[in-house]
Order: sequence, then C-alpha cells, then structure tokens
Amino acid sequence: MHVEGTWDLSVSTPVGTIKAVVELRREGGLLSGAAHGAGEEVPLRDVALDGDRLSWKQAVTRPLRLNLAFAVTVAGDTLAGTSRAGRLPASEVTGRRRAVPAAVEH
Repeated sequence: MHVEGTWDLSVSTPVGTIKAVVELRREGGLLSGAAHGAGEEVPLRDVALDGDRLSWKQAVTRPLRLNLAFAVTVAGDTLAGTSRAGRLPASEVTGRRRAVPAAVEH
C-alpha cells in the first residue's frame, strides 16, 4: 500500500479539534516523516504499515506536552482511526491526502 504524501489531519480532542499536517516518505524501504501543527514540527517515530493499518508515535509540546500514539486505517486518499496520549481517552482522527500537483509541461 502507498501511504507516502502529505496528509491533512483533524484530531477531535476534549479541548477541541486540532488540525495537523503529516508528511510521510519512504527512505531506503523504511517509512519516516514529520508532523506540523500548533507552530511546531516534530519527527514521527516507529512508523509502521501493516496492510492498510498505519501507526506512528510523536511528541508535541503545544497546547500540552504529550506523547501521542496514532493508529489509523488507510483507504485510498483518506484515513481514520485514533490518537492516544498516555492514559487519556482516545481521540478520533480523520485525514485526507493532498492531491499531488500534475506535472506542468513546457
């Protein structure tokens, strides 16, 4: 399954919906990436793809300092699942992959 690209995420948390952008890329056969949101960029850790199930971990410092674990199911250009911060209840995550601009011919 191809999950590389830029994904716009919405995370429904108890303090409101948080928008984030996740960039996934494949380097040397391994998935890696970064998340952007709340004015910070953080690397993704332990990125794993098993069939259509994608998971990763990341740390954030805004609005709170938290370690997050994401577990989502990818279906084409959409994803849905959960984000969990320690013992807090899981938050619903949805996302859509940004369209890749078509190559411009000169």
